[in-house]
Amino acid sequence: MKGLELSERYYHEFGAPMLESRFPELLPEIAAGLLGSGSEVLGFDDENSQDHDFEPGFCIFLPGEERVSRRSAFLLERAYAALPKEYLGFSRGFLSPVGGNRHGVMRLSDFLADRIGPEAAGRALDPMKSGEDILTTRDWLSLPEQYLLEITSGKLYRDDGGLLTGVREKLAYLPEDIRKKKLAGNLLYAAQSGQYNYERCLLHGEETAAAMTLFYFTEAALRCLFLLAGKYLPYYKWRFRALKAWTPYGDFDAVFRKLLSGPNDTSESGEKKELILGILTRIVTDAGLPKETDPGEAAYLLNDEIADGEIRNLHILTAVREN
Repeated sequence: MKGLELSERYYHEFGAPMLESRFPELLPEIAAGLLGSGSEVLGFDDENSQDHDFEPGFCIFLPGEERVSRRSAFLLERAYAALPKEYLGFSRGFLSPVGGNRHGVMRLSDFLADRIGPEAAGRALDPMKSGEDILTTRDWLSLPEQYLLEITSGKLYRDDGGLLTGVREKLAYLPEDIRKKKLAGNLLYAAQSGQYNYERCLLHGEETAAAMTLFYFTEAALRCLFLLAGKYLPYYKWRFRALKAWTPYGDFDAVFRKLLSGPNDTSESGEKKELILGILTRIVTDAGLPKETDPGEAAYLLNDEIADGEIRNLHILTAVREN
């Protein structure tokens, strides 16, 4: 059974009745669902995922103490802890009193601050700033997209007040100029590492260094493909799974596997250079540029398309991450 299905069934069988019978006054204030970290939130869990942090459970998100008091939060925590420990053959783990749990009662401000920072979390939850952007340009360019996935993926089972729903909608995906800045920078980085540095390392006889250039090429090229697909990039161990499940570029999984395996000598390097060019050409054409455009030049052409002058004039590699 998938973790998201297990969570939702557990919520509807035990969580919802508990909330509706014992805490009706809190229903307009709280949200419940399964969000955050873990493969089950993305739907990527399998039987092997059940060896850790896999249990029947869900999250209850509370607003600040001015709306839900500490005492109410404490009573809600006790009620959640008293829910059945066994369900459909799975056991609930011990809830730590010092934090770090994926399930249970938590302040929405803490959940958001852990992922987008306290200032952005404050903007997200301040009713006086409801019409403003949650993230600054710098936030959009620097935050790991996995953190944004942890807020926007999974499923809400209830959100009567709509507060968390509104935050999820605002963070659903990158603004277009940010997407283009990231695409331009990562395309340039992919071209530098895959076309230029791979060849240079081989000419120097540095096969190990050449292998590293292929890793960095793959990292940047994957980012480009997710950006073209309009999808956030997940944590590295789920990227190829997501490439096949979320994007039209699943056929590149085998190509990347070929690039990252086998020797980097004359017996393999010629084919690998062709594979690199094929990926770069696909990125260039799917970005709307002519097939024959040099990938490095294409990166600057994409950067020139950015409407916001401040974002456009930032260094082209501003949004590039190497991890």
